Amino acid sequence: MYTRATIVQVRPEKINEAIVIYRDSVIPAAKQQAGFRDAILLTNRTTGKSISLTVWNTEADMQTGEASGYYQEQIAKFKDLLTAVPVREEYEVAAQALAVAAAD
Repeated sequence: MYTRATIVQVRPEKINEAIVIYRDSVIPAAKQQAGFRDAILLTNRTTGKSISLTVWNTEADMQTGEASGYYQEQIAKFKDLLTAVPVREEYEVAAQALAVAAAD
């Protein structure tokens, strides 16, 4: 698995708007991409620093979204909320642990 981390600086007073865009627009769009597995948004409401993590089955799946313009379309949704250029980093998932829900 591979992860794309996108680090952005959101104006702190716009953090709720950024969360809504991510939840209601970015995640549904990601679910339509081949190889998509998961997405998480980390936010610091005081500073506005936010990190989007998307998880992909393969490195090729992750890179296809950039080549197709999908990634750029998602970043553009936040253009009026950001105070700096987003930073994109890519990682291989080397270890992972998921909690198992308790049976009722």
